[in-house]
Amino acid sequence: MYYSSGNYEAFARPRKPAGVDDKTAWFVGAGLASLAGAAFLIRDGRMAGDRITVLERLKLPGGALDGIKEPKKGFVIRGGREMEDHFECLWDLFRSIPSIEEEGASVLDEFHRLNRDDPNYSLQRATVDRGRDAHTDGLFALNEKAQKNIVKVFLAAHEEMEGKRIDEVFGEDFLKSNFWLYWRTMFAFEEWHSALEMKLYLHRFIHHIGGLPDFSALKFTKYNQYESLVLPLYKWLLDQGVVFHFDTEVTDVDFDISPGRKQATRIHWVREGAGGGVDLGGDDLLFMTIGSLTENSDNGDHHTPAKLNEGPAPAWDLWRRIAAKDPAFGRPDVFGSHVPQTKWESATVTTLDERIPRYIQEICKRDPFSGRVVTGGIVTARDSSWLLSWTVNRQPHFKQQPKDQIVVWLYSLFVDRPGDHVRKPMQECTGEEITREWLYHLGVPEGEIDALAADGAKCVPVMMPYVTAFFMPRRAGDRPDVVPEGAVNFAFIGQFSQSRERDCIFTTEYSVRTPMEAVYTLLDIERGVPEVFNSTYDVRRLLAATGRLRDGKEIGIPGLARKPLLRKLDETEIGALLKEYHLLSDD
Repeated sequence: MYYSSGNYEAFARPRKPAGVDDKTAWFVGAGLASLAGAAFLIRDGRMAGDRITVLERLKLPGGALDGIKEPKKGFVIRGGREMEDHFECLWDLFRSIPSIEEEGASVLDEFHRLNRDDPNYSLQRATVDRGRDAHTDGLFALNEKAQKNIVKVFLAAHEEMEGKRIDEVFGEDFLKSNFWLYWRTMFAFEEWHSALEMKLYLHRFIHHIGGLPDFSALKFTKYNQYESLVLPLYKWLLDQGVVFHFDTEVTDVDFDISPGRKQATRIHWVREGAGGGVDLGGDDLLFMTIGSLTENSDNGDHHTPAKLNEGPAPAWDLWRRIAAKDPAFGRPDVFGSHVPQTKWESATVTTLDERIPRYIQEICKRDPFSGRVVTGGIVTARDSSWLLSWTVNRQPHFKQQPKDQIVVWLYSLFVDRPGDHVRKPMQECTGEEITREWLYHLGVPEGEIDALAADGAKCVPVMMPYVTAFFMPRRAGDRPDVVPEGAVNFAFIGQFSQSRERDCIFTTEYSVRTPMEAVYTLLDIERGVPEVFNSTYDVRRLLAATGRLRDGKEIGIPGLARKPLLRKLDETEIGALLKEYHLLSDD
């Protein structure tokens, strides 16, 4: 397996790998990583679909990419997915998956047309004082000390950031800035999370620094992620003959491990209460999704709080059993044994009439019923003790959603702090109480809040114990390589496996990149896996980011030295670049 860039490899169709007709493939989990892996086996590995089996503990595919209507509770989305132009592997996959919305189009075609016709951007990123504009005004408000913090982390070796927390490498000046407000609420970073992951994100998305304050960097699907991404891919796989076994919990995997060679030999499972399994030979490939950000999620309802489930966690327990068999299989407890640090809560609010949407419109400055971009990303209540953020995507967000309803998603980073109106921690609140707190920060008159929360909306809270587990401080080896050294017939895929490329987790891209690497490695496919977009090595992107991080302030040059230096720079490409990106002027 190797990496490539440019369209020479991108448009190449690899030849059929030797011996593929004699192979079978098994996937643990039916999340995006497994669905993508199965698609790459069929499209690029030329494996027959009926030789691929997907084992899933739940009753439907999609994993964390969800979106469902529960008959007695209402619409539920545990989280949303922000996408961008340079999710190279994701778009490589979905260019081949037919849209179920537009005849003759791929999912990528549909997505591209939607975001071209209706580009995303926010008109109000943050509020204070119960719905008033916080006037962050697109500024990062990074003083010189905070700017130096960012540069130091950006230039540091990976090893220097291993095992460290964000607040160990960034000072108070940085943590009080608008930049950190934008960043932490957009990506769900906490101060105790991994400094290494923060560094990887800076490198990965340096080309989008300018679009961070108003979300103009982002793109979104037409509907919720389940209907827009999972269903087309799942339908295509079924049409290819892929076999899905739901209500099937994989409990363990056996391996034959010897010096220089590792082979998976058996999968153990429980299906509908009965134990079972399958033996694996050298031609039987196994792709395992390990860990889970949505494991043990619990849904409350409008009158019931969501519960924090710290009981047995099947996905994590499976990884623990596997990891005990070889040091190369990772260290799951680095991520999965810190629930107080990895939990947060989200909620889906469905408005039932026109009363609440008018307050939404006052803040987002758009008609939420237009079918076009509404908030353009999250709106953060900056002075919320929960640090509450909320968003309204294009409506309807569900195909079966009534035309007079709006689906809102909100989440809080500090779920154990008392609210500003409800005076209870979010994790103890019913859906109705969460709605009250949101309406308070929306600016609804306090005398109207209780009635609107009671009969103007329906809210489903969701507590997720492991949702930021992959952000815990880590070191090399804590996540297993996608294909560990010596592995002949198995791979680890998903957010807790380690790609060889310089990518970052908590993205749909990473969920597609890791299975692509796994399939291309185990089948020796003669086509490159797209490398991560190389903006971190592009001087133009770096200069543009530098200018934006300085809020447009030019580089200071002492008075007497200024004119001679500018004359020298004007004789080179450097001078033109510095002026183009507003780091120097002709004055």
